[in-house]
Amino acid sequence: MVEETASSGEALRRMYPPVESYETGLLDVGGGHRIYWELCGNPAGKPAVFLHGGPGGGCSPEHRRLFDPDRYKIMLFDQRGCGRSAPHGRLEANTTWHLVDDIEALRQMAGIDKWLVYGGSWGSTLALAYAQRFPARVSEMILRGVFTLRRAELLWYYQEGASWLFPDKWERFVRPVPVSERGDMISAYHKLLNGDDKAVQMEAARAWSLWEGETITLLPDEGLAKDFAKDEFALTFARIENHYFMHGGFFDEGQLLENVHLLRSTPCTIIQGRYDAATPAKTAWDLHKVWPEALFRLVPDAGHAYNEAGILHHIIEATDRYAAG
Repeated sequence: MVEETASSGEALRRMYPPVESYETGLLDVGGGHRIYWELCGNPAGKPAVFLHGGPGGGCSPEHRRLFDPDRYKIMLFDQRGCGRSAPHGRLEANTTWHLVDDIEALRQMAGIDKWLVYGGSWGSTLALAYAQRFPARVSEMILRGVFTLRRAELLWYYQEGASWLFPDKWERFVRPVPVSERGDMISAYHKLLNGDDKAVQMEAARAWSLWEGETITLLPDEGLAKDFAKDEFALTFARIENHYFMHGGFFDEGQLLENVHLLRSTPCTIIQGRYDAATPAKTAWDLHKVWPEALFRLVPDAGHAYNEAGILHHIIEATDRYAAG
């Protein structure tokens, strides 16, 4: 089923009111990493896990508000090396498959049998990877701004494609990179972000992070861009994200789409902005084609960000739909 907008005359759904966590902690997952986790909502409610974007983005109190706190027991956590997890910015023992094992360790720690898995952007990548590894532990899925880390997806955003939509912002993105190295921007940035010159590293981190912060919404959001440009966030975000992209997400090419057959009996809602420049709609469409049982919501007036009105409406609609399951 494909739907391109909210029902005619229907008021757009908004976030639930702010809610505090009722339990938090740091889980030692090995490799020198301790990951921050929190539980909020109803301790006896339907279990759900929220997978944040990036890689390297971290979760926030706003993400709790995507679920009805009276009906859900909500697990949020900061992935390895980012947010409140420690040590900050660590790249060693930090791969997709480490994160998949971390999600499973959190499920076991919380005594949860099965849970709804929500993932947006990179979180959708991680959600698919986790669900394909542990399908029996997933009750439903919500995937927003679908990203599968195929080579063409990375090249679109970091080599040529989105650059044609944002030529002014692209000029700022390429500025730290020598002209002779601009044929492979991900590799060039890897060198800059992991070099010994801290000033060069910081300049590159701000440019990498700001490129994303300025291009993920349909309409400009200066506050969001400023958050992406903050030094500590930018350095962690850029280094972790680039690390994952240098390794193709630690996947075989096309792996996540090829393995969707493992999930087709799992209820799922796919939510995608029509004008998403970061993770273009083709990837969500490709997922829809191999997973026709999933509900497909194509939002006609949105980009990539979860809090754009039409996308947010369908997220809340989906979490409400699955709350009774």
